[in-house]
Amino acid sequence: MALTATIRKAELQISDMDRGYYATHNLTLAQHPSETDERLMVRLLAFALNAGDRLEFGRGL
Repeated sequence: MALTATIRKAELQISDMDRGYYATHNLTLAQHPSETDERLMVRLLAFALNAGDRLEFGRGL
């Protein structure tokens, strides 16, 4: 029996005064059963630190 991913939704508001980037992102994240909550938060943090107009999560491998 295959385990399914857990879907997480997040609204991320970013205000980066150094780069002049201000945006709200509504994100849908898939958490693999073997992925820890900490790892998911690191992915979300990496997105927040590198956010830009053209950055987006991929659709898969």
